[in-house]
Amino acid sequence: MVIIRLARGGARKRPFFNMVVANSRNARDGRFIERIGFYNPRAIGGEEMLRIQLDRVSYWQSNGAQLSTTAARLIKQFAITKKLSVSS
Repeated sequence: MVIIRLARGGARKRPFFNMVVANSRNARDGRFIERIGFYNPRAIGGEEMLRIQLDRVSYWQSNGAQLSTTAARLIKQFAITKKLSVSS
């Protein structure tokens, strides 16, 4: 099964997550099919905290990919902030 999930990177106590499309049997930080975004929970100042390619998410979902709970929450959050920034 193909799943959209977060893969952890970064240093100890400085997490950085890539949002990836991967086979669910592969390790969390292992091999993946495609990188579709990132999440930086420690972003400060003018740093970008979240970026997701929503067109690639919808493509993979149309091909049967499942979202992890955290990935679904972040995608929803990103879509809301993107909609607010476009309307402003």
